[in-house]
Amino acid sequence: MADREQLHRNGYVLLRQAIAPAWLDTLRVVFDAGVKPSSEWPVPRGTDWRHSQLDTDPTVQTVCRLPPLLAVVGELIGERFFLSQVEGREPLAGGGHQQLHRDLSAQRPGDTVNALVYLDDYGPENGATRIVPGSHRPATGEPPLDFTDESRSVQLTGSAGDILIFDADLIHAGSLNPTGARRRTLLITCFSEALYATHLETVNLRNIQMDTTERFDPAHFAYGIAKSFI
Repeated sequence: MADREQLHRNGYVLLRQAIAPAWLDTLRVVFDAGVKPSSEWPVPRGTDWRHSQLDTDPTVQTVCRLPPLLAVVGELIGERFFLSQVEGREPLAGGGHQQLHRDLSAQRPGDTVNALVYLDDYGPENGATRIVPGSHRPATGEPPLDFTDESRSVQLTGSAGDILIFDADLIHAGSLNPTGARRRTLLITCFSEALYATHLETVNLRNIQMDTTERFDPAHFAYGIAKSFI
């Protein structure tokens, strides 16, 4: 119960060493093989990031279905959901900085959850993600957060194999990669089942090639976080 309350209060959890080391080498090879320049995506991508098309790879699909990941997603969404998208992203040297922002739920708070699977060690030296804990559910009457105010942001640090799972309304951002050290990630997006029709409207724009018809029921996953919270 304490873990569940902490998850909903913070809006995220960081699962430490959730990916088997033997899988990481395979995932890095898949990431590098799937890299496509901005001009080859239906909608041009940021030029200071490396983007990889890898959503049909079997190992990537297995990672998307890891029981601890699905248990957290199910707890956050609170109803049947589906895997909407997975792609590879990596900030290039001198790039990757984003202003703090929300990805935003679509129809109701909590209907969208993101996960970042880190394929390399990450920290300030290679543009690790910044988050503002607890920012996904502002208190009634609380003034809007100034996205240029970094005083509450926390920059994550960790190891390859970690997975960050967070409510899409949690304020977060990518950071500048000052050294050019590699920071490959899989970005996974999960939606409430109610968003499937909306999802289908943008499948081509997002260049999604994987099958998204599978449904996951939170009741099928025993929720219990045995990994570390930040």
